[in-house]
Amino acid sequence: MVCIRQATVEDLLQMQRCNLLCLPENYQLKYYFYHVLSWPQLLYVAEDYDGKIVGYVLAKMEEESAEVHGHITSLAVARTHRKLGLATKLMSAAHKAMVEVFGAHYCSLHVRVTNRGAFHLYTHTLGYKRTEKAYYADGEDAYSMRLTFPEGEKAAAEKAAAAAKQQQQQQGSGEKPAAAGAARKAGKRR
Repeated sequence: MVCIRQATVEDLLQMQRCNLLCLPENYQLKYYFYHVLSWPQLLYVAEDYDGKIVGYVLAKMEEESAEVHGHITSLAVARTHRKLGLATKLMSAAHKAMVEVFGAHYCSLHVRVTNRGAFHLYTHTLGYKRTEKAYYADGEDAYSMRLTFPEGEKAAAEKAAAAAKQQQQQQGSGEKPAAAGAARKAGKRR
């Protein structure tokens, strides 16, 4: 049995080991520390019954953006534990935390064009949409992808409605005196 839980500092070495075994893009331990210290709510691990980390998601919030959104830095599941739905559960936990803790409107990520399994997970299982091409350090193409959260769509719609209402109020207050002045002028001409 495998459980999904929030990652702790004590999990970082096992997360890095899982990354090294599963992925071509690897990170120094200080990068994991940076994530767990900055966004501890967004790191999740899949832990087996022996206490071994067999999967993880490393996520963050984008800080240099006008829109509040998260980003998946890395997702890995050990080959021995694939096809069990762990990647979906890890991603869902990170998505939920992005919305509930940070009010994220969407989540972005990059996936190698040759990683058909991950591409299928993101597009068919999780509902991500491909937005543009990007490139990895080794020169391989990648798709830049985005998943808009229903809560994010709702928040964006509410924000747009509030802005439209405010604009109408501003226009309405400016138009009423002009209309009243025009009526007064028209009355004087009679």
